[in-house]
Amino acid sequence: MLESIALLLVSGFILGMVMKGFRLPPLLGMLFVGIIFGPYVLDWLHIDLLHISSEIRTFSLMIILIRAGLGIKRHEIQAVGSLAVKMSSLPGLLEGFSILLVSYYLFDFSFAEAGMLGFIIAAVSPAVVVPSMLELKSECYGEDKQIPTLLLAGTSIDDVFAITIFSFFLSLGTTGDVSIVESVLKIPVSIILGVLGGLIIGYLFIKLFDFKRLFQSNNERLLLLLTGAIGFYAFGEVVGIASLLGIMAIGFLITDQREQMGAALSDTLLSIWFFAQILLFSLVGAEVNITVALKAGLMGLVIIVIGLLFRTIGVFIATIGSNLNMKERLFCVLSYLPKATVQAAIGALPLASGADKGPEILAIAVLSILLTAPIGAILIKWSAPKLLNKG
Repeated sequence: MLESIALLLVSGFILGMVMKGFRLPPLLGMLFVGIIFGPYVLDWLHIDLLHISSEIRTFSLMIILIRAGLGIKRHEIQAVGSLAVKMSSLPGLLEGFSILLVSYYLFDFSFAEAGMLGFIIAAVSPAVVVPSMLELKSECYGEDKQIPTLLLAGTSIDDVFAITIFSFFLSLGTTGDVSIVESVLKIPVSIILGVLGGLIIGYLFIKLFDFKRLFQSNNERLLLLLTGAIGFYAFGEVVGIASLLGIMAIGFLITDQREQMGAALSDTLLSIWFFAQILLFSLVGAEVNITVALKAGLMGLVIIVIGLLFRTIGVFIATIGSNLNMKERLFCVLSYLPKATVQAAIGALPLASGADKGPEILAIAVLSILLTAPIGAILIKWSAPKLLNKG
């Protein structure tokens, strides 16, 4: 397994630098490395690495979400609060339900299967969007209106909506005994409890970090921070709260209360992220079965395009009355295109649960990664200097 990790790290770094040389996002190279060396092309990766792929990807995602929280200031959240709520709900709901209707009425999916497909595809990829927004924040693009912060918050909450509603349709399709009212109520409860839990843990960490005799170095603080984040995520998975959103809240509170400490932790995490990003994106790539994606064919392409069209409409509706101009609203549309993390994680669940259309759902989920992750990442990088103000 160590040889497989070394192969991904070296190859991902080299191809990432090649992409960067062509002014493309390095993550594209890392994705392609995973696809090429993964089990569906050359099959050079050790089976044990593939078995723990989900855990490695989740840990890498935690690192970037903590960094995102550490990079957000209180006044930035206050500036985008109500707009972030609209951006995190309207676009994803419009995309999910539009796919539901199209696949139900045009492609012979059952209602439950159409709902599963709609809200698998509707989730935006934090693995692609969050690093891109942090890079834009460091370069001061869109900071005058806190656009990167808006998209950081919106993307994280968007996934909570998508996964919760997907879970409703999965239960509907497998047991048929599920309450839509209960499922809808779970969304705000999950978000509130996730954020509240993260703030409580962040407060406890701050009090512990203030004991200089216990934590004399930044590395010791980081060890506790990462351990606590893993524990909170595991707890959140058991009780069903938005633990990833809470992990971002931990970082936010640390920076809010101890700014210098937050900056030091962020710098250290940046070094870890250098390695973690290669594993994250290459292992996401290893989940992509090109043969399965091709089976989605024209049907999959139509469904994905219609979903993105309604997501675009949702973004423009959500930003009505905001201080964003047309260029900035267009940038928000482009930033909401990438699919990868959630689709790779839950795309096979309908098939595993015995859904008749499970193979088609998996194929369309994989196709959405292949189409939108590279295109979305490129459009974010290329459009930011043209659509956003700097400074």
